[in-house]
Amino acid sequence: MSMTALQSSFADYIRTYAGDAQYDAPLAPLCSFKIGGPAEILYTPKNEEALLAALRFAKEQGCAWKILGNGTNLLISDAGVRGLVLRLKEGLTDMALGENGKISCGAGVSLKKLCAAALDAGLTGLEFAYGIPGSIGGAVYMNAGAYGGEIKNVLKSVRVIRPDTLEAIERRADDMDIAYRSTPFMQNGEIIVSAVFALAPGDPEAIRAKMNELMGKRKASQPLEYPSAGSTFKRPVGGYAAAMIDQSGLKGFRVGGAEVSKKHAGFVINTDNATFADVMGVIKGVRAKVQEKFGVTLETEVEIWGEH
Repeated sequence: MSMTALQSSFADYIRTYAGDAQYDAPLAPLCSFKIGGPAEILYTPKNEEALLAALRFAKEQGCAWKILGNGTNLLISDAGVRGLVLRLKEGLTDMALGENGKISCGAGVSLKKLCAAALDAGLTGLEFAYGIPGSIGGAVYMNAGAYGGEIKNVLKSVRVIRPDTLEAIERRADDMDIAYRSTPFMQNGEIIVSAVFALAPGDPEAIRAKMNELMGKRKASQPLEYPSAGSTFKRPVGGYAAAMIDQSGLKGFRVGGAEVSKKHAGFVINTDNATFADVMGVIKGVRAKVQEKFGVTLETEVEIWGEH
């Protein structure tokens, strides 16, 4: 297949930087929903310099770009993505243990790896995150949380690249307005490069026991055997999305190969080669029914790339 003009230009531009470029690359294998068409350009920068170079290219060319982490909170259109997709997993993966319980790591590091490092160092505070299938960049971007814990509670600082100037700066967590599934990055478009977490000394056996306990709860209550993007909807004020969906009689509600999980109503799962349209059909059906029954408009927690 011949390359587009944008692909050819990028190949010439990026060849001297440390990274991996692919063209018309399938995105479905790179996200937990296992849905999505190809990326015109998929680039995995191996360091901050390469990431900045790719962003400069996008700025100079006026082409759209998106950041892909572990792809665990993402639904991608079957039409794919035009322009540039920057995949940080397998790229920005440095991690280092500092003094006073601090751990710094690149945006592409998995939460699982960070939690394991904390356990090995006898540091507590991240037990809630064990089992959340995301990357550091994604977890910080959305303030991931579970079982009463949130990333903001252990976040010390974040290194970002400003999208307007491509300047790399450090942001202190204490100076940012971070709330439930809400961070400044969702509005300002800053690209998360790395983060520093501040943890406390703890008993390794107690930390391990808590992690195992919470993982057991996940396995018992969540449909982990099916492709999904985790909790589909944010928790509405004054209630829980899963409870409202369940009480609306929507467990098992299905469009094509997509279905509201019978095990956990908060999950939309890919049961049989679901398409983007199938999942969107379930999401729209659920929102309409919950609105009708409770007068509540559910907001999606899942990030959606495509028309919706």
